[in-house]
Amino acid sequence: MIDQQMPLRGGAARLPVRPGTGRLLVLAAVFICAACGLVYELELVALASYLIGDSVTQASVVLSVMVFAMGIGSLLAKRLRNRAAVGFGLIEAALALVGGTSALTLYASFAWLGESRYALVGFSLAIGILIGAEIPLLMTLIQRVDRQDAGGAVADLFAADYVGALVGGLAFPFLLLPMMGQLTGALFTGAVNAAAGGALVLWVFRRDLGPRSRWLLILVNAAVIALLATASVLVDDFERAARRAVYGDEVRVAVQTGVQEIVLTGARRGSLDLYLDGRLRVSSRDEHRYHEALVHPAMNGIHRRVLVLGGGDGLAAREVLRYPDVESVVVVEIDPAVTRLARTDPALSALNGHAYGDPRLTAVSGDAFTWLRDARDRYDVVISDLPDPGITASTKLYAAEFYGLVAGALEPGGRLVVHAGPPSSRPATFWTVDASVRAGGLTTRPYRVDGRLTGFAAGPDRATGGAEAPRDWGFVLAARDAVGRPGIAPGAPVLRTLGERQLLAGLRSVERVRLHGVQPSTLVHPRYQEER
Repeated sequence: MIDQQMPLRGGAARLPVRPGTGRLLVLAAVFICAACGLVYELELVALASYLIGDSVTQASVVLSVMVFAMGIGSLLAKRLRNRAAVGFGLIEAALALVGGTSALTLYASFAWLGESRYALVGFSLAIGILIGAEIPLLMTLIQRVDRQDAGGAVADLFAADYVGALVGGLAFPFLLLPMMGQLTGALFTGAVNAAAGGALVLWVFRRDLGPRSRWLLILVNAAVIALLATASVLVDDFERAARRAVYGDEVRVAVQTGVQEIVLTGARRGSLDLYLDGRLRVSSRDEHRYHEALVHPAMNGIHRRVLVLGGGDGLAAREVLRYPDVESVVVVEIDPAVTRLARTDPALSALNGHAYGDPRLTAVSGDAFTWLRDARDRYDVVISDLPDPGITASTKLYAAEFYGLVAGALEPGGRLVVHAGPPSSRPATFWTVDASVRAGGLTTRPYRVDGRLTGFAAGPDRATGGAEAPRDWGFVLAARDAVGRPGIAPGAPVLRTLGERQLLAGLRSVERVRLHGVQPSTLVHPRYQEER
């Protein structure tokens, strides 16, 4: 992006084209370079949000560091104004190499080192410096092509730069990401960047280059494009190796959808693990502890009609469908690929008890917030089995406004249960969920259960930089009227781990870590942070 202005320098260039044509070619290069530069920024933000989490923080880090670095790059480019053509060609080659390989390196850092924050800051700084150095040199070049007034030249450069940024910003989510993915998309963008910069200098300004400079640019650009092309050919092998480093040797399914990356591992050694965007969501070793604690206390009462928000893996629905008097279950999952996998994968389908084959269950694809705004039906039980509230994309699904919509979807006497995170290691998040549910017009009874095995609760999670995951689960049971003590319905099916004694102990223990005076989270004032 353009953020600096250069004084006019240099005499008229000896061009192989007319000045007007040369000016258009320079502006075309500005357009392409600006588009590529914005793609690099978006690639870093998108991949960092997936690998590290909290998209607001990652976007803030990338953009602020890059804008700062652009100022440094503009100052450093002053030394190259007397050799603007060769300087611009080398800078574009460097930008193409750094920007094109940034996503690969960031993912490699995450996969093999378990940490990508430092790489993110480093690439943001390097790309920002190189982008900042472009415009002073382009300003010099366009003045050598066509000696127009400084104001007109700056206006033209700004226009080409901003239109290019618009095209790059739209091409990334609608073209590059769905067609090529993040890694190949970045490599392709780098190749286009190198070709555009090299072509401009080697053709339009070739008479300004000495033989040594000309051959240097040819060799450098050819090497960069060859390296990016080779990486594109090998990117599938790289992804498979990186997945093995992150998820182990038993990756059964790995797919990038329009919503998230879905990875299913294991099954041959008796453990089935489901990862969504690098975070462990289901482990067959202890998922029953979580899902029994989530579902059965809310089923203590009338439960003819049940709504499950999230839970596309079908495991919460499995517990609901164990009650023969349940008449209907609606599962609202934002990613249809999750429900499709839960329905068709033999191991996951067996784990969820073939819930999607039960005629009482209806699967709906959509955002839970939007779906509830349009819902007209009422439910006896609503089960919120959503990702942790600290993940930015889920924050609105833990806001007071969302729980107000849930309250409107409950029958009189209906109950809501919310997975609210671990109260022991994330007490601020847990009690913010409780406050938000109450702000939505419901009364609450929080409780917790122990999660001693691996899965949701224990073991290192590569998405959290290898940190030890929490060892308990916290839930909030709520109702429109007074809500009783969490318990198990008299006619409940036989449970593997949950009993009245565990619920009573969890009810008492969670009160010992209660935080008072916690404010609710709202859409305009989100109060959750992803705690690591």
